[in-house]
Amino acid sequence: MTTPHEGRGFGANAASDPLPEATGLVRGASEAGYQLKILGGLGVRVLCPDFPPRLRAGQDIDLACLGKSRRKVADYLTSAGCEPDKRFNNLNGDRQMYFTAPSGRPIDVMVDRLSMCHTLDFKASFGSTSMTLDPADLLLSKLQIVELNAKDAHDIFHLLSGLRVGRDSARPAIDPDRFGAVLAADWGWWRTVTGNLAKLPDLLSAQPGLAPPYPRFDALTQAKQLHEVAETVPKSLKWKTRSRVGDRVRWYELPEEVDH
Repeated sequence: MTTPHEGRGFGANAASDPLPEATGLVRGASEAGYQLKILGGLGVRVLCPDFPPRLRAGQDIDLACLGKSRRKVADYLTSAGCEPDKRFNNLNGDRQMYFTAPSGRPIDVMVDRLSMCHTLDFKASFGSTSMTLDPADLLLSKLQIVELNAKDAHDIFHLLSGLRVGRDSARPAIDPDRFGAVLAADWGWWRTVTGNLAKLPDLLSAQPGLAPPYPRFDALTQAKQLHEVAETVPKSLKWKTRSRVGDRVRWYELPEEVDH
């Protein structure tokens, strides 16, 4: 996932692995009685720990929290040594907060929803004790990107290779009901996600390294399952109305860059 602050350098720690710092902050929040969840590529790594990680210099930490607890979460992060961007947080804290971690690494905290090409309301993910968003939400956060880049495609293939599409009482899984519910409510979501699912075979043919070695599941088979879910789930009236317009009107947003 590419968030507005991603890609900034921050000194000597730029090449270090951000996952231990991210999981430490999430565990600390849980011990303090607050919920933080990991987004983006770090969330994929938590859910697919057996696959080689995607590491790169300058990687941000992307977190999520609920709006009702955002002030307490902000206080917790500050007490944990994270420096808040007070001006940004005062202006935008109802939807996004920004901090600098003790390592110097940037931290984006999304509040209630992730707004990029489409808007994903992830509040339902907070009904579990998982360190990450619900796997279906995490996958949707990648598939909603209109112009996929290599790192987002990599994360999609890892999720589809590591997690079952269906229900698994023993391990995290991609819930087809949750996946279908988001697409059934909004034609734009459906249009982007089904378009990206259809691109996966060609992407993998061109770049076999996008998929992990020794996958638990065949990613393309699972992508077909999700495409079938998208096609067959009963659609809302809003979806049907918007579908009549089709591609004649742009169905996605262009994420804005946010400066500090």
